[in-house]
Order: sequence, then C-alpha cells, then structure tokens
Amino acid sequence: MSETRKLDGFAQREPRVSQTRPLDSKLPSVGTTIFTVMSKLAADEDAINLSQGYPDFDGPQRLLERVGHYLTNGYNQYPPMAGIEPLRQGIADKVEDLYGAKVDAETEVTVTSGATEALFCAITSVIRPGDEAIAFDPCYDSYEPAVTLSGGVCRHVPLTPPHFKVDWNRVEDALGPKTRLILINTPHNPTGAVWDAADIENLRRVVADRDIYIVADEVYEHIVFDGRDHLSLVRYPDLFARSFVVSSFGKTYHTTGWKVGYCVAPRPLSAEFRCVHQFVTFTTATPLQYGLADFLRECPEHHRDLAAFYQAKRDLFCDLLRDSRFALTPSPGTFFQLVDYGRISNEHDADLARRWTVEAKVASIPVSVFYEDPPDQRFLRFCFAKDDATLERAAEILCAL
Repeated sequence: MSETRKLDGFAQREPRVSQTRPLDSKLPSVGTTIFTVMSKLAADEDAINLSQGYPDFDGPQRLLERVGHYLTNGYNQYPPMAGIEPLRQGIADKVEDLYGAKVDAETEVTVTSGATEALFCAITSVIRPGDEAIAFDPCYDSYEPAVTLSGGVCRHVPLTPPHFKVDWNRVEDALGPKTRLILINTPHNPTGAVWDAADIENLRRVVADRDIYIVADEVYEHIVFDGRDHLSLVRYPDLFARSFVVSSFGKTYHTTGWKVGYCVAPRPLSAEFRCVHQFVTFTTATPLQYGLADFLRECPEHHRDLAAFYQAKRDLFCDLLRDSRFALTPSPGTFFQLVDYGRISNEHDADLARRWTVEAKVASIPVSVFYEDPPDQRFLRFCFAKDDATLERAAEILCAL
C-alpha cells in the first residue's frame, strides 16, 4: 500500500505511528524545583515573594549603562568560548586583590552562563560512572542531578543544626574507595552558614593522600557578616590544586536574570572544564560580559561594600521579627535567613510554606526539600534581598502569625 496521498496537488507522506518505547527518565526522582514552584505560587496569589533568591531592586546604574552601551554599539556577536579577555583579567585581578592568589586569566578563568552551568560543567568534568560525591545536607538542589547524569552517586552528610556545622567525623565515615568529589558551599544556601579555619584544616586532612577533587560553590563570597572573612579555596594552594571554585556576578550585582558566573580552577582542571562548557552553552552574552568587565574595573567598591549593604538588611529583618513567635539566629552569610517556626505550628514545612503563601501572602522556602533524609525540624528560609519597605510589610504579617 502506498504511504503517500495527494493534498492540494502535492504528494504527502502518511504519518507513521511511533514505534519508540516510552522514554525512561535519567532523573526519575526530580520534579520542578522548589524555587519555581514557590515563585509561581507567590505570583498566582499576589504574595510577597521572600522565597526565590533574587532582589526586588535593580543592579547598579553604571553597570546598566555600560551594558546598554555595548548592546547598542555592535557588541552582539559571539565572544570567545572561555569569555572575553577583559572580564577574565578582571576576575583574576579581583582574586589576587581579595585572596592573595595569582591565577592565569588566559588558562584558569572561564566565564559561564550562570553559576549553575559552572557547577554542572565542574561536576561533569570529574564524575565518571560509579564514582561517588560527598554533599552536605541541606544541599542546593542542582548538585545531585549533575552527579546522577554523569553516572555517579551522591553520599549525603547532614550538617548539624542550629548553626549547621560540618561533622567531620561523619565526613570521614562517608569516604570510600569510590569517593571522587566533595561538594562544598560557603557561604551556604539555604542555611547561611559560613566555614571557618577549622573547616579548612579538616578539609585538608580528609583529602590528603586521596584522589579527591573539590567543587567549591562560593556564589555568596561577598556576602559574609559580622567581620568574618570568606575563606575561598583559592587562598590555599594545596586545596586549590584540586578545586573548581565557582562564583556569580548575578548575586554580586543584583542581576540574577543575566545568568553570568565563572569558574576559577588550575590549568589542567580548567582545560577539562572548558571541554564540557563548550558543548553546554559554548559562551555567554557578549554585551553583558563587556559591561561587567567595565564595572568590575571601575567600581570595585561595590563588591567590597556588599557585605555591609546586606548586613543592614539582615539586621533590619531580624529586628522586625524580634517580637514574633519565630526563633532565629542571625544569618552569618548569604541573603537568606532561617526561622524556626516550632512555637507556631507542627505542620510539615512544605505544607506550611504553601499554606502561608496562600493565606498570609508571604512566600518562603521549606528547608526539608534540600535533604535526602529530612530530619524532624521546623525551618523556613526567607530571602531578605528586598527593599526595606518589602521587608517591613512581610515582617508585619509574619509577626501576626
């Protein structure tokens, strides 16, 4: 029987019924991220959105002007795969200024389309089928899918509340002959915890004489409070030699929607990183890169003053909640504040976060979603990267709960 038919004078092939089997998911346990879910719910309910981690104010005017200049003056074609030279050099200069480490802008700095892409490329560069990665719970949700897609397995080590410190004895117990990677995040999302010198020494100890790499998620590097220092792994030559250090311009410049990040890693690791990167996004929007390069060079005071800027917002938010029924310890870093709602409700945090978004019109993030095995805790995460008026309106509602 013929498989073609006539239609308006043209021979048309009859469509075949697909014989392919149903597609088996590579990530069967992964659904839509909690950030997307809660932000959509907040929008649908016209609620104050303190859930997803982005500001409700714009980036610096000078930065916007420089990007606009390049957008309208012919800088709209492909840039180099690893990022434009002025931006990579600006990153290298910043690393030396802040952390005393000299990195080669040509071979050790790669600009990416957001920190999430950098994390994916770094994890994919290291993990092979059967390898294991150590992750700390509550764990940012993009780490494990990248490990899984590379054929690896995550071993989860819970942090110890209320300060969410690393239990290094449990880390040692989790290490094995298949351990290939440790995923660290400081300042830590979602808890705000910040590593100290003891953590660095313990990390040194557990990786010594082991074939283990490190991916350091440092996207909140400039948002560390109360006089603490950010202990970037680029500070420590022995640790940096096995590390991919990831950061984010979006978090630093209040421009999360631009999705521009970067990875700093030793030359051999960067070479493998770029092998993956060139087939994921290849490169990142040209006018954004040139504008960021100009602003980074002209206005270093922005990242130097960022901790004070956000500490004032943290202090305001915590002070506004002082008379509430929440229990809280001011966040050591990031622009997130955890609150313990145990004196208000015994409801599961995911259910409560949804209910309060609908009924109280304030959206938050439940912390249990970041655990492999959620403990019996009562924490919600609120983002205080908001205008003061937004924080005041939200706190008024929260204090009435």
